[in-house]
Parts: sequence; structure tokens; C-alpha cells
Amino acid sequence: MGWRGILGFEYGIVQAPLGADISGPELVAAVANAGGLGFLRAPDWESPDYLKELIRKTRSLTKKPFGVGVVLAFPHEKNIQAILDEKVAVLQVYWGECSEELVLKAHQSGVKIVPQVGSLEEAKKAIHAGVDAIIVQGHEAGGHVIGQDALISLLPKVVDLVGDRDIPLIAAGGIVDARGYVAALALGAQGICLGTRFLATEESHAHPAYKRKVVEYDATEYTDVFGRARWPDAPHRVLHTPFFNDCKYIPADQNEAGQPVIGCAIIHDREIEIHRLAGVVPNATTTGDIESMVMYAGQSVGLIKEILPAGEVVKRLVEGAQLLIKNKFSDIL
Repeated sequence: MGWRGILGFEYGIVQAPLGADISGPELVAAVANAGGLGFLRAPDWESPDYLKELIRKTRSLTKKPFGVGVVLAFPHEKNIQAILDEKVAVLQVYWGECSEELVLKAHQSGVKIVPQVGSLEEAKKAIHAGVDAIIVQGHEAGGHVIGQDALISLLPKVVDLVGDRDIPLIAAGGIVDARGYVAALALGAQGICLGTRFLATEESHAHPAYKRKVVEYDATEYTDVFGRARWPDAPHRVLHTPFFNDCKYIPADQNEAGQPVIGCAIIHDREIEIHRLAGVVPNATTTGDIESMVMYAGQSVGLIKEILPAGEVVKRLVEGAQLLIKNKFSDIL
């Protein structure tokens, strides 16, 4: 199964489902072909036929298994049914209850289910529901972050909670290189989940300017100013761009509703107008004032120095972690 494999995959490397459609078939297939677990991101609206097409396109690019991520805060029942009908290897869910009924339904379809949690209480519920693995997300993560605890404190608590149960734990939040991988293993994880690092890859569907800023910037901030109308009470970590610096103190009663349109994009199967302060990141189709759009990123963004092929990211993580353990820690054993 390879070094640190999880859930039947060769390596313990997971590419997060990057919204809204940043992790498309090209990125997911590249990660899968390199031995990792890649996740498509389902639309935040019901579009089961389109989602099936997305899954089938990914299958045309790889013979290896992959997954689909679903945000439970948005309409999702038909999308989940499409995922189960297609018998995708793994269903990842976030920002909502991963119920026993959902777990049973996935298992009856032969699909593994992996929730992402941000607290010990969420982890307890996931274990009780009978999930196949758990992604433990620390406060350092980019994008929408549900928890308040840092990964270094939350992960060991969940490790102790899981005990000897056969539930692999996958660490997420601020991990971009082999050092983070080894640190996560030391804390008790069996794998790592990376978002920002895979955003800055050749196969990512992010806008080129967004990718460049992930390489150029080294600071992020946890905020709630973007997308308040569409997704209320959903704080997020973003790049500290000049635009964000200008708008981060807007009053709590202001949101993207009524703000001017600053661009447009084709996101999944819809053409979307992007308003100022919207929570929509620029993808490869986006036109308009890119500099004034939200750009999610994790706290370790300053460690990303170049845009790489996704397969090379997986290779460097695995080989780097192996080398680090051999050269730095073998004498301790």
C-alpha cells in the first residue's frame, strides 16, 4: 500500500475539495495518479446530472479512485445521491451533521464517508456515526474554518478520543510541506489534507493571479467579511491583500447584497455575477476586478514558493517526509 497509506490509497496525502470549483477533474486526477486522494467539490446547489458528468470526466483522466466533497450547509441531497449512484470511492462532508443515516446510506452504496471536523464534540459525533476516517481541521486552515482550536492542540485530543478504533485521522490546517507532514504524524495522524498547497499547482482551476498571490504573499487573516449574505456565520481565513486591508472593518450589518458587480465567472454549470465582498474566489474563467475578490489561503502560505504540478507536490511530500525521518529522527530511536 505504500508509505503511510490510508483508506486503501497509496499515500497519506489528501487534496482538499477546493471551492467553488478550484479542484476540478484535472487536479483531482493528477493527485490520484500520483497515489494520493483527490476531492472534487460538489456545487453549492443541487445539480446531480452535472455532478455525474464531472465525476465521469475525472474518471476519463484517471483509473484510480477519488472522492467528492459536499458542504452540508447548502442544498445537497440530490448531489449526494448522484455521488452514491456513481459509487465514488469517498464522500467527504463538512459544515453540518454527518448523521448515522448518511453514513449507513453511503456504506450501503459501497462508498466510504469522511467528515471534516473542527472540534472534539464534532469528532465524538463522527465516531458515533460510524465514519471511515476523520479529517481534523485546525484554525490555521484556509477558506471556511469551523473550529477555533489550533491543529497542534486539537489533533492529539481526537487521537486520544479515537483510541484503538480503526478510524484513520487526517490532519488539516497549515500543512504545506514535508515538515508539516512529519509533525502531523508525530501528533498521531495517519495522513494529511492540504488545500492551499494544491491550489498553487498547474492543474488547479484557480485564476493565475490568485495562484501568484499564494506564492507572493505570506500573511493571512481570520475574518467574516466575505459572503455574509450567502453563507452567514461562516468565518474564513483569507490572504491579507490590499483590498482586504481596506474592507476588513466594515460594519457587521453590511454584506455583498447591494454591492456593485466587480466581475463574472462560470462556476460549475452556472454563469455567476461576482459582487464586491462576495465569498467567491476567482477561478480560471473569472473576468473583472480580480484584485478586489476574496482569496482564501491557510496560515502557512508563506512557505509556498512556486507553482508546481500536483504530482510533484505529492512526490515531494512523501520523499521529503521519508528523508526527514531518516536523517533527523533515526538516531533518536
